[in-house]
Amino acid sequence: MKKQALIIAISSTLFFTACTETVPAKKADVAAKPAPKQAVYDCVFPTTNTPAPGWVCDEPVPGVAVSALGIAEPSQAGISYMKDIASTDARGRLAEQMQVVVQKMVKKYLGTTGVGNAQSIDAASSSTIRSITSQSLEGSKIYKSRTGPNGRLYVLVGLNESSKDKVAEEAVKTSMKNDRAAWQQFKAKQSFDEMAAGIANQ
Repeated sequence: MKKQALIIAISSTLFFTACTETVPAKKADVAAKPAPKQAVYDCVFPTTNTPAPGWVCDEPVPGVAVSALGIAEPSQAGISYMKDIASTDARGRLAEQMQVVVQKMVKKYLGTTGVGNAQSIDAASSSTIRSITSQSLEGSKIYKSRTGPNGRLYVLVGLNESSKDKVAEEAVKTSMKNDRAAWQQFKAKQSFDEMAAGIANQ
């Protein structure tokens, strides 16, 4: 009888101890969850966080020597109309790019002839870039196009290497025809056609 009473007493004590034992809170339960990381992209469409192809952010495209981005706003007139608007926008920017490229080509070439001074070289290069317009970009074409998340149409218009050289040569010839005085002193060394080809083929 005493043995049974002792077993009951021990069992009661163990049960009471187990019931009153507190379980420590897990750190994971009380620690604040970190904010999710936002993805970082090398290129996004303007005014959005949506990833875009690299050419939208002026990354070079293989096979395209000079390029420019054009953008058209959404239009109920349709995608063909938007493409026309975007390509016109791009060609205007491409003409500006070509003016910079050709100006450097003219200055570099004339600077190595040993004829003329800095002022006459500047006059010839300035005359040349005035002849480069979006209408004179023969050989330019749309290489890439993409519709952005906001409905805008993005196009990449460019010139390959041979088309770029042809545009440069034609621009120089037009300049020589329209402003012979600016080029006259350089003609003593070679003909205008030879100079135009030399400038374009650097």
